[in-house]
Amino acid sequence: MEMDSSSCFCKICLLLCSVSVLVLANGVPSIHAQPKVFDVKSFGAIADGQTNDSKAFLDVWTQTCHYEGGSERRLLVPLGTYMVWPVVLKGPCAGPITVTVEGVVKGPVDKSTFSLDHWITFQSVDGLLIDGGGTFDGQGQEAWSYNNCSKNSNCKLLPVSLRFNYVKNALISNITSVNSMFFHFVLFSCDALEFRHVRIVAPDESPNTDGIHIGHSSRITIADSVISTGDDCVSVGPGSKGVKVVGVQCGPGHGFSVGSLGKYPGEADVSELSVSGCTMVGTQNGVRIKTWASPLESSAYNISFQDITMNNVSNPIIINQEYCPVGGCSKESGSNVQIKDVWFSKIQGTSASQLAVKIVCSPKVPCANINLESIDLTYPGGHAESNCTYVNGESRGVQNPPSCI
Repeated sequence: MEMDSSSCFCKICLLLCSVSVLVLANGVPSIHAQPKVFDVKSFGAIADGQTNDSKAFLDVWTQTCHYEGGSERRLLVPLGTYMVWPVVLKGPCAGPITVTVEGVVKGPVDKSTFSLDHWITFQSVDGLLIDGGGTFDGQGQEAWSYNNCSKNSNCKLLPVSLRFNYVKNALISNITSVNSMFFHFVLFSCDALEFRHVRIVAPDESPNTDGIHIGHSSRITIADSVISTGDDCVSVGPGSKGVKVVGVQCGPGHGFSVGSLGKYPGEADVSELSVSGCTMVGTQNGVRIKTWASPLESSAYNISFQDITMNNVSNPIIINQEYCPVGGCSKESGSNVQIKDVWFSKIQGTSASQLAVKIVCSPKVPCANINLESIDLTYPGGHAESNCTYVNGESRGVQNPPSCI
């Protein structure tokens, strides 16, 4: 059953707070238990921005994760600058865990680490809160010149800043991620995970610095955050279900994307995605669904983009089923990804491109039930236009540019 963002948020908070209740020997619960704090400096972290503090982070995680004292367990990263080489922080833990980051955690710039797929990974944790107002600095500016993925489809990917694998009931709040080498956050096989009041920053020319990428995950919420990157602010990959993006400011970057889909065999469907109350500023795309022109089959359905403001955005509304950025596929062959039951509603603002609405679907499996409702996009250089191919659907309310459906 689908859970709205407020309900999910409350359940996460209740889960994390529940560890503060101790059942005493006489059976009377106490709600005044103090959290057990594990300070990374007590485990040998130097916090001078140069010394490798990885062992201290691994040791403090192990102690915090497996603490069974009954009170809330908290891992504290106090003010200071910590150099941390790639680590995997594994569960399962004895109970929910809070990671309070007040300082700056920096990634290494040693080339020997560029071949790894991660910098910091949280894995197999049920009940996780990351907060504290601190910053994760991937120092990607030292590695971006090694990224040739725009020209080479078989390129070696640089490390993701923060990975969440098999994480459940988690909240990431009041945290900043800057200058990731590759994606800032990647979620794989996660459930009931939220981002709130998160800031993600990288220059608009930084390659593949997607803000948050979601794959094979469910009940994910991204709310009240600011994302400025060199690629997608949020990208939703195969196997994602029940994703909500609410109140996010995106830009610069490539916008909100579903996909790309249809690149690999056996991809799971994408469904129940909602993007609402967001603002796009100077992005390369607005709201987008993209699929490879390939014979591989899957579906994307029950998708809603609503109450979105575009400010000087190229391609504000786009479905592209001829996605083939680095060659190796034929646009003429068409895509076998079925896109259906999609709503674009109450989308307004300015388009940086004359073609403000572009819905290019596949001749093999035309888009079905695509809805344009109350679209008001102006092009400062003249009249905005729309273009549709192989699409079935309806348009209602104001249509500027005139609807092509």
